[in-house]
Amino acid sequence: MMYRLAVATGLVFFVSFCGSAFAASAPDPSGTWNRGDGNAKVRIAPCGSNICATNVWIKDTSGGEAVGDKLVMTLKPKSADTLSGKAYDTKRSMTYAIQLKVAGQSLVTRGCVVGGLVCKSVNWSRAR
Repeated sequence: MMYRLAVATGLVFFVSFCGSAFAASAPDPSGTWNRGDGNAKVRIAPCGSNICATNVWIKDTSGGEAVGDKLVMTLKPKSADTLSGKAYDTKRSMTYAIQLKVAGQSLVTRGCVVGGLVCKSVNWSRAR
């Protein structure tokens, strides 16, 4: 289960999306992000009425991650720098509680399952 959470967290944290999906004061995680472990690059972008985080590059696919893996997120502003909500992993048919904290060129994502008993945080840097 931790592996699935890590993969999902990696995806989410990831990607590029449209700031118009949120109020002007909400953080904007739009863009492409490099995962802290160097194994993934994701883009956050709008998909319908939701936000999607999609893997656009994977260094090592032996862990089950693949280009095109996607999380569909429903997010709302929690504070001036944080979005929170749910993320659905389309590959594994699992739903996670998710939180994204945006600070300039940095992003921290936190995904939880089992009612918040099992959580994992991932650091990201904006791709150049």
